Amino acid sequence: MADLEANGSPQSPAADHRSPSIWEQKPWWCQPWSILGTGITVVALSWLALQIWWLSAATALAVAAWWWLFLLAVPAAYRQQFKTALQAGSEIPPENKG
Repeated sequence: MADLEANGSPQSPAADHRSPSIWEQKPWWCQPWSILGTGITVVALSWLALQIWWLSAATALAVAAWWWLFLLAVPAAYRQQFKTALQAGSEIPPENKG
């Protein structure tokens, strides 16, 4: 019998494989290259459309915070959770769906 997820649907093949890398579980639009590309595009468009340096600088600051959160803080927390679960001998953390 096929393994079922909590909602009763069959598990995807990737659901059986847990990895210390959060990026293996994310869709293409949530990969580091897409996050960086989107941030660069947003800052460039803010300058090209408005040409107001302080508004583009504020946009760049917001993008930098977004990058820090999603490219550094969240992956580090995920790796720590993974490491802690392995050391405790408990189940590996479930994949992050959102």
